[in-house]
Amino acid sequence: MPSSRRSSRRPYGAEHVPLDLDRATGGMQHVSADDGEWAVRKVRGGEKTFRCPGCQQEIASGTAHVVAWSRDAFGGESAGLDARRHWHASCWDRRSRLR
Repeated sequence: MPSSRRSSRRPYGAEHVPLDLDRATGGMQHVSADDGEWAVRKVRGGEKTFRCPGCQQEIASGTAHVVAWSRDAFGGESAGLDARRHWHASCWDRRSRLR
């Protein structure tokens, strides 16, 4: 009986499928802006409620939003986790105008 792994391989003559970078990086992007270097990830939202640092309003549970942290905040694993902030996507996009 052939291995199931072999059956999932791409046939020799089949066309190449380009890499989905968003999927490969877990949706994380690196952003350079006038306020610094940021690691940014779009999330679907879970069971928790967060407060957006841009508008000071709640991000309701289950609401899609952006998680961002400064790229230089990762002195250690716990330092990076403490530095994460949950933003409404629109607040994150206009954060330079909110300051």
